[in-house]
Amino acid sequence: MPARTTEQKTVLTAHAVGRTLKRMADEIVELNDGTADLIMVGIQRRGVQLAGRLVALIEENEGVVVPQGSLDITLYRDDLQTIGPRPVVGPTSLPWGIEGMNVVIVDDVLYTGRTVRAALDELADFGRPARIGLAVLVDRGGRELPIHADIVGKKVNVEPGDRVDVLVEELDGRDAVIIVPTQSEDEP
Repeated sequence: MPARTTEQKTVLTAHAVGRTLKRMADEIVELNDGTADLIMVGIQRRGVQLAGRLVALIEENEGVVVPQGSLDITLYRDDLQTIGPRPVVGPTSLPWGIEGMNVVIVDDVLYTGRTVRAALDELADFGRPARIGLAVLVDRGGRELPIHADIVGKKVNVEPGDRVDVLVEELDGRDAVIIVPTQSEDEP
């Protein structure tokens, strides 16, 4: 059996991230039969930046500005007690009603499905959309809940315990998707 690599692996370069987001923007418009009643909601943190880029791409292609909001799901997590006594809570911003709208939740990585479940719980506090879709830049598998994305930028196979890091220019100074392997206990 070949030795497992401990090197980071880039699965999407900056150029590939841009190309992937363009495709995803087109798929979002197609999935929702246009932009009427469409709202994009990014999950804090990197989902917000990705949603902003998708909104810009849709505006560029369709000539329509799609409303964009953000969700911080911290207080809706099912593992809140493990985070510590003072979790950092970011802003949730849904400055318009979602009742009867087509909402697309945007996140960077889909893994267990628990983040998306928390986002659905939080959205329910704001009304009842006509439809909720999910767009993720990376689907790494490993679901613990029966949740799937409607639009996936890239599917990757990741070893259990390894991490998928999505880097965005706005927060990290560059765009990339990197798999970071865990080191075994006998490695330095």
